[in-house]
Amino acid sequence: MNFEAYVAAWAVGPNYEDQLAHVQVIDPVSPKYASPIEPISHDLLVPLHRMGVSRLYVHQAQALDAVRAGNDVITVTKTASGKTLTYNIPVLEAILANPKSRALYLFPTKALAQDQLGKLNGFGLFPSVRFASYDGDTPQDERRFIKSAAHIVLTNPDMLHVGILPYHNSWARFFKELKFVILDETHTYRGVFGSNVAQVIRRLKRISAYHGSNPQFIASSATIANPVELMQKVADVTPIVIDQDGAAAGRRTFVFWNPPVIGQKGERRSTNMEATSLFTDLIRHSVRTLVFARSRKSAELILKYSRESLALEGSNLGRRITSYR
Repeated sequence: MNFEAYVAAWAVGPNYEDQLAHVQVIDPVSPKYASPIEPISHDLLVPLHRMGVSRLYVHQAQALDAVRAGNDVITVTKTASGKTLTYNIPVLEAILANPKSRALYLFPTKALAQDQLGKLNGFGLFPSVRFASYDGDTPQDERRFIKSAAHIVLTNPDMLHVGILPYHNSWARFFKELKFVILDETHTYRGVFGSNVAQVIRRLKRISAYHGSNPQFIASSATIANPVELMQKVADVTPIVIDQDGAAAGRRTFVFWNPPVIGQKGERRSTNMEATSLFTDLIRHSVRTLVFARSRKSAELILKYSRESLALEGSNLGRRITSYR
């Protein structure tokens, strides 16, 4: 379905109440590739090719060069631009070259850590490279193995604060050989949460120094205006910024949708109800759609209302809608 035609049809349809505040079409972008100064090791090229990566985008190559040169680095490019490879490639290279090397991957949530665990599995390098998530759900009988044998530990700031740093002596081997600290989704570290994470990172750096290591920081973030300032505040480092996005992008249409005014006091219709109405209409037109909500409750309500609305019409499409949290 042509989405722009769908939007235009909405503007003249019976349910239109001046919701379209602005529509912006962004043209497609062609990919820009580059090669790192030194070629990627053969041990990594094979799994990368198997994963469909035959060339690096320009930001991936630049980040790899900067990390190899010993710099702290933050990559600031759009979502789905392959930022994960900007830290996985240099980390895996270092471990394959020196099996004593260790890396700590920090994610703001456990779910993101589990997602990255799957991506590391995709390289097929186990047991040459051993990795594991370490959080509140990690069984006790696995924790001893992770402390002593895992090359890459994936965790979150809360677990680092309460479950790793207070027991750093039992992690002595890991901290002694810690070469990299990865900060993914760095833009989420703001406000009170960001302040707390910054203090945890400072403790991490002090404990690493105590055990004789000085790890590099490799960060990735959605596009933000102040990546250097953010990294200075969160990790107390001044990074090289990689922001020349080389990833391809398709044609995109952004629609700013404003719920209509109801009643006499200028209130606007509930965003949940408006999202439900728009979502179900897109489903009717067989448009694959994701709805992001601000809370688990909101997500469940939109799911419930959408299914009910479609069922009243005699449609079985509601069975194909699900929620994820």
